[in-house]
Amino acid sequence: MINRTAWFEDLQKNISDLIARSPAADIERNVKGMMGQAFSKLDLVTREEFDIQTELLARTRIKVDALELQVKAMESRLAALESPAAAPAGAAAGSAAGPSAGLPPASTPL
Repeated sequence: MINRTAWFEDLQKNISDLIARSPAADIERNVKGMMGQAFSKLDLVTREEFDIQTELLARTRIKVDALELQVKAMESRLAALESPAAAPAGAAAGSAAGPSAGLPPASTPL
């Protein structure tokens, strides 16, 4: 009587050989080859490249958000400096501390 393990190994080997020689295996190899060629013609990226770009985009988004906050703060400060309420106070202070401050008034020619 044949050893059961040897018999199963022989059966497995025979099935593997049969599958390897079958037309299905040829078709599978041909389809894989054609798909590989088709994918190589497309402008595809690997998962790793995609993940790297996703991470870079997330970091860039954070930086853009921070810069937007800075711009808004600067715009509000500029608006406060240019507001009409700040202008008269600045104009009065500017006239007192202007270039003629501390000089006697200019005499008018006769």
